[in-house]
Amino acid sequence: MPLNFVKKNSNMYSFINATWNTIKGKCPHDCSYCYMKRWGKQADIHFDESELKTDLGSGNFIFVGSSCDMWADGVPKKWVDDTLSRCRASGNRILVQTKNPMNIQITKPQLSSIFTVGTTIETNRIYPQMGKTPTPWNRAASMNELRKEFVTMVTIEPIMNFDTDLLLRMISMCQPKWVNVGADTGGHKLPEPPAGKVRELIAELSRFTEVKLKKNLNRILKGEP
Repeated sequence: MPLNFVKKNSNMYSFINATWNTIKGKCPHDCSYCYMKRWGKQADIHFDESELKTDLGSGNFIFVGSSCDMWADGVPKKWVDDTLSRCRASGNRILVQTKNPMNIQITKPQLSSIFTVGTTIETNRIYPQMGKTPTPWNRAASMNELRKEFVTMVTIEPIMNFDTDLLLRMISMCQPKWVNVGADTGGHKLPEPPAGKVRELIAELSRFTEVKLKKNLNRILKGEP
């Protein structure tokens, strides 16, 4: 019997109506602000084969890999292959999001028009809180190639202080259909930008793409600590 389909919670994107995770445990990127860390110590990364029996339904837009980056270095390719195969068979729209889009090139033949490819670019700068992730520039450069074949999306969350011109250049390289902008919700004391700078960024982004603001961004826009 298939497992129940896991619906999304209120902390996920408003345009997504479900999430699904076959790869679980501690993400190799180890970002300090990863929301999964709020649940305490995580198990080692592993493949939950039972998830392949999950009923993914139909007519959904599913965020696959929301709890652990499937394309982080060290994740076995077979885990990714098996997950993508199940995605294709479901016929749903699928969102895959990674901070390591370079590795999507390896599995690109398994993707199709049902997939939207996203990346996170929290800033153009490099901060220690970003863990072992590829640099924002490398992410943008890889997305510049992927956008030639797929619908792309960029998420600026949790937004950290940035250089406006450089960040805009990186995001424009991705040619995203839309950009999500959100703030830290875990009290991680990140180097956040001032409200005026964020408003300027939103205005400039709106010149070439749709901007979706997350509710948690209100804290910065209102100048709250």
